[in-house]
Amino acid sequence: MAAKSSQDFIPIKQVREGVIILRDKGLRGVLMVSSINIALKSKDEQEAIMHQFQSFLNSLDFPCQIIVQSRKTNITGYIEKIKKIEEEQTNELLKQQTAGYREFLEDFVNKESIYTKNFFVVVPYAVSMAERDKKGKSSDKTKIEEETFQRGKDQLYQRMEFVALGLRRCGLHCAPLTTVEIIELFWSLFHPRSAESGYYPEFPEELTS
Repeated sequence: MAAKSSQDFIPIKQVREGVIILRDKGLRGVLMVSSINIALKSKDEQEAIMHQFQSFLNSLDFPCQIIVQSRKTNITGYIEKIKKIEEEQTNELLKQQTAGYREFLEDFVNKESIYTKNFFVVVPYAVSMAERDKKGKSSDKTKIEEETFQRGKDQLYQRMEFVALGLRRCGLHCAPLTTVEIIELFWSLFHPRSAESGYYPEFPEELTS
């Protein structure tokens, strides 16, 4: 019996047009969501936000998955940019101040870890619902037909817009991830150290189309 690769345990079959296609033909869309510091809000504002979020959850007639991703922030590129400004600076006083700022950043990064949090909402749609024939039986085709995919994608996008609207009422901003952004997200989940160091590979064109 041949050994299975790690890809055999991943339920994702393909990512296209900003949509995740699962092996069971289910579709998933991913919204990146902003955050708000509710602790800085007044009591009335906090209660209003919580009420709006509760109303949003109660309005959903399909499941959603909320994901919080915490990652060590890599500011190497920013430090290199400061270093370049320092080298090009002609004013000696400004050159020294820029050098001091760069050294402060380098010392701080060496002593402390800086983390950022990203928030995502995964919205599902069961393509099998659109594939049922007149007798109510599910299609057993191994590939999603283009027409079925487009119909499922349209339904998924409507759900994503509904979720985004509900979150906007809570004061949150949402943006759907593109195909490349989804691939990068999953790549970073499986390669956290490389992602934290700022390394992302060049993905084959057929994966990002």
